[in-house]
Amino acid sequence: MITPIHPHSDGAAARPLDGVVVADFSRVLAGPYCTMLLADMGATVIKVESPGGDDTRQWSPPHRDGVSTYYLSVNRNKSSIVLDLTNPGDLQTAYRIIDRADVFVENFKPGGLVKFGLDTESVAQRWPGLIHASITGFGTAGGAAMPGYDLLAQALSGAMTLTGDPDGDPQRAGVAMFDVITGLHAAVGILGALHEQGRSRRGQHLELNLLSSALSGLVNQTGGYAAAGNVPTRMGNDHPSLFPYGPFRAADRDIIICCGNDRQFAQLVQALGVPDLAVDARFATMADRNANRDELRALLVGALSARTADEWFDLLQQARIPCSPILRIDEGIQFADRLGLDPVVATGQGPDAIPTIKHPVSFSRTPARYDKAPPALGADQDDVLSWLEQTAPRRARDVEPQRASA
Repeated sequence: MITPIHPHSDGAAARPLDGVVVADFSRVLAGPYCTMLLADMGATVIKVESPGGDDTRQWSPPHRDGVSTYYLSVNRNKSSIVLDLTNPGDLQTAYRIIDRADVFVENFKPGGLVKFGLDTESVAQRWPGLIHASITGFGTAGGAAMPGYDLLAQALSGAMTLTGDPDGDPQRAGVAMFDVITGLHAAVGILGALHEQGRSRRGQHLELNLLSSALSGLVNQTGGYAAAGNVPTRMGNDHPSLFPYGPFRAADRDIIICCGNDRQFAQLVQALGVPDLAVDARFATMADRNANRDELRALLVGALSARTADEWFDLLQQARIPCSPILRIDEGIQFADRLGLDPVVATGQGPDAIPTIKHPVSFSRTPARYDKAPPALGADQDDVLSWLEQTAPRRARDVEPQRASA
């Protein structure tokens, strides 16, 4: 069934975006992650898919009961309808969905929606009050023809030159991090546009691209170049501005230690049994420690060799020194569970519920909900069509979008 359009229509507690309707024409990761976050907060999200479905439905292993977990990770709380936009009848159905939407999210290649009358200009003409979020890989100018793969953004932003051993090859991150960051940026932009719309009743077009999000998401590294001309390089697990800050070998394996100021360093060396290092002229300040990393590293590893990483973790935690063991994904989720963060939630009802990772924001009054498991392709076709018959357009104008000839 369709997530309720009207606040409290299902008798449940209100959520922040109850009543907001999102026409989701996006696929893969950045757009679907954005719209899932909105859906968790109460938005009604209609996921419009081609007959072939979202690409990530086929991205496995891993899978759960034959369904890609990649797809499952970013598509809960949505309703799926299959539309072939080259079919005139299906295209009219797409228009009818957008007629009822507050937000239209898509990540087609630049120019790819012109033939369907869903390009920026046509959308602004037909739905002037609509918030239209477009996600591309590299913008609509010089990068318009470039495909929007996260790995390309990792390479072109410089991120890969920051990742890996100093003497090794550039490395990608273990997750499509710029897709995720772009999805977050899209959600933030949509929330800002909804707030502004509440004052002006006007829509607007939001443009996002992976490369701009990557450059923003690299924060101090790109900022260091913009402000000071600094070109950073790979430092392995070291931090360019802080030391000690990274993994250090204990008796059995590495432990992460983070010292962000002189006080924390003094507490660390006290706990390690080498308090004189805090007043040693080579290490007294952060600048000193950065300049003499190799000497300090050897002394710290020598002290850490007296105990195992787990033993040091317990002792250093008691001393309130930022530290952690290096865990696998399963261990990280289990650790979050022990902290009471409840990282895994059951999405959907009964035996068909799917375990997914919890929405990252905890609301004190209007919590996220997990009512609907990620839908099978076209699972909500009849429900969406019925909903269209039962609801009135609220964004349409009496004009047909201008369609380019095929």
